Amino acid sequence: MSKLDSKVKFRQQNINKKINYQWIITITIITLFIAMILSYVSLLFMDILSLTGAIIILLIIVFLGVFFDLLGIAVTAANETPFHSMASSKVKGSKESIFIIRNASSVANFFNDVIGDIAGIISGSASSAIIIKMMIDSEGRELVTSIVLGGIIASLTVGGKAIGKEIALNHSNAIVYRIALIISIIDFKKR
Repeated sequence: MSKLDSKVKFRQQNINKKINYQWIITITIITLFIAMILSYVSLLFMDILSLTGAIIILLIIVFLGVFFDLLGIAVTAANETPFHSMASSKVKGSKESIFIIRNASSVANFFNDVIGDIAGIISGSASSAIIIKMMIDSEGRELVTSIVLGGIIASLTVGGKAIGKEIALNHSNAIVYRIALIISIIDFKKR
């Protein structure tokens, strides 16, 4: 232990919080089935659609991954304090916002890892399907096409997530509030 380690003490917010193994097992199983279904559907669409349609579907998948990554970052960066004053004034969506922030680990895990990572994996398999479709049409240019398409998808994903993280960090409370409003509307319709 260095001198710095003995002098500096950091307060851990969740030090006594138990690991939710049930959530981990549940989300792992859910992810397995969601990934299999979405992979099947995306590959099915890649076979049915034209090359242009397949590229549009691929871009939508990449956009969804970026969007849900933005939501997950916003949830982990949001501050609970302003929502308490909103809840005391009975503002719609404030209680849901507090619930989301208090469960940030699970919510961010779902948005970032389940939806975001599945979108990344599916975009890779969709890219492969597009490359195969292009290989059928072109003769001998598939290597260049494969390299260019892989680079474009990777750059759109990484660049989009970088922009999304900046937006999420700068507007985290507003984003969480909008998620909570959607949840409150859905919950109100169920009642």
